[in-house]
Amino acid sequence: MDLHNLEKVDSQNMHTTYEDWPNIAKIFFEKKFEKIKISNINHIVFVGMGGSGALGDIFLSILSKTNMHIRVVKGYNLPKTVNENTLVVTISISGNTNETNTVLETASKLNCKLIAFSSGGKMEKFCKDNNIEFRKIEKFHSPRASFPSFLFSILNVLSPIIPIPEKDIEDALDKMQEVKKLISIKNKSENNVAMSLAKWLSDVPLIYYPWGLECVAIRFKSSLQENSKTHVIIEDIVESCHNGVVAWEKKSTIKPIMIRGNDDHFRTAEKYKILSEYFDEKNIEYKEIFSGNGNILTKIISLIYILDYVTIYKSILEGIDPTPVKTIEYIKNKIDSQDKID
Repeated sequence: MDLHNLEKVDSQNMHTTYEDWPNIAKIFFEKKFEKIKISNINHIVFVGMGGSGALGDIFLSILSKTNMHIRVVKGYNLPKTVNENTLVVTISISGNTNETNTVLETASKLNCKLIAFSSGGKMEKFCKDNNIEFRKIEKFHSPRASFPSFLFSILNVLSPIIPIPEKDIEDALDKMQEVKKLISIKNKSENNVAMSLAKWLSDVPLIYYPWGLECVAIRFKSSLQENSKTHVIIEDIVESCHNGVVAWEKKSTIKPIMIRGNDDHFRTAEKYKILSEYFDEKNIEYKEIFSGNGNILTKIISLIYILDYVTIYKSILEGIDPTPVKTIEYIKNKIDSQDKID
C-alpha cells in the first residue's frame, strides 16, 4: 500500500489513531478513575447508539456466562425490569446522542443506580445539573476510533461490580500489542491478514457469526458502513442454516465471511464445516476469520482490532476518506432543525 496515497486519502489521519489503540487501551485501563461504589447489583443495562452501543454489545458477550443479567438498549426505551438492583450505564462518546440522553433523563427519575460516560456535551451538563455519577473520557479522532479509551475506561470504573478477572484484561492488552505488529501499516507482507482481507473484499459482504461473537460482527458491520461506505449483511450462523442459506441457490456477488470461535459449540462448528463444503462445491469464494486462543475478552478485542483495520485498508484502496459520515450528519441536522421548530 502506498503510504503517500494513504495520507492523501485519509485526510484526518484516522489510521494513526488505530496504530495507537494498544497504548490508548493500556493508559485508560490504568488511569486513576474513581471506581463506582455501589452494591447489590444483579442487572446492568448498557445504553448507547453506534460506536457507543457497540460497547454495550461487548459487555453482553463477555458477561454472558456470568450471573450478571445484561441488557443493551439502542433507542429511547428502558426495559420494565429496571429496579433498585439495576445499574443503568449510559454511554455517548460525543455526549450529544439524542436517544441516549433521552434514556438518561428517564432513568434519572427511576429507582435505579445510574452512571454516565461521555467526552462532554449535553450528557455531562445534565449529569452535573442533576447530581448523577459521571466520568469524562477523552475522545480520539471520532466516536468509532475512540473504542479503546471508552471500553477500557468503563472496565476500569466498573471493575468493583463486573465479574471480569483483571488477568483477562491484562491478557487482552498484551494481545492487542501482538495483533498490532501483524496488521500495522508498517507490515506490508502477505501475512498482514487485515490488508489481505481488504484486498479480497468487494461488493456486499455477508458476515456469519457464532454465539458469543455477535458483538464482533456488529462492530465490523458498523465500521465497514462508516469507514468504507459499504452495505453489509450479518447473520447468526446457526439461525441462518434454517433460512438465510437458501439465498445461495441464486447467483450472487455477495461475499461470505465467517467469523469463527476456536471453542464454538460442536454443532456450530459442524454447521460452519458443512456450509464451507457447500461453498466449495458451488465455487463460491469465502473467507474465514478465527478468534484464536484466550479468554472471551481477548478474543473479542483482537478480532475487532483486526476487522476495524480491514475497513481502514478497504476505504484507502477504494480512494474513500474513512472519516466523513455525511449522511449521519444530514439526519442529525434535520432532527436538530425540527427540535428548534418544535
